[in-house]
Amino acid sequence: MKDLLSNYILWGALLTSVIAQLIKFVSVAIRTGKFDLSRLVGTGGMPSAHSASVMALTTMVGLKEGFGSPLFGVVAFFSLITMYDAAGVRKAAGEQARVLNVILDEMMKGHPVSQVELKELLGHTPKEVLTGALMGILFGVLFHMLWG
Repeated sequence: MKDLLSNYILWGALLTSVIAQLIKFVSVAIRTGKFDLSRLVGTGGMPSAHSASVMALTTMVGLKEGFGSPLFGVVAFFSLITMYDAAGVRKAAGEQARVLNVILDEMMKGHPVSQVELKELLGHTPKEVLTGALMGILFGVLFHMLWG
C-alpha cells in the first residue's frame, strides 16, 4: 500500500486530470455565469483531461524510465490511442447524438412522451486534444521535478 501511495507517476497523472476538469468547470462558469457541476466529471471540452492525464503519465514515465525504454513505448502507444479516440470516435459519436436529438425532437412534437436526450459532448476537437496534451507534458515535467 505504501508503494501505491508514493507512486508519484500515478498521482501526478490523476492530479493533472483533476486540474484539467477544474479548468473546464471554471471556464464554463466564467463564460456562462452558471456553475455546471457536470463539467467536473463530464467528457468533452477544453482542455481534454484525457489527453492531459495520459501525456503527463507518458512524460513522467519517459523522464523516469528513459524515452527508449519498453515501458515508455507502451505508455506512449496507449496515450496516442486515447487521444485519437477522444478526437475521433467519441467526437463522431457526439455529433451523431446531436443529429439524433434533432430528429427525435421533431418526431416528438405534440406528443406528451418525455424523452431523454442523448449526450452530445463526448469527444474533443483537435485543438482541445492538443491543448490537453501540451498541458500534460508541462505538468509531467513539473511533477517529475517536484517528486521524481
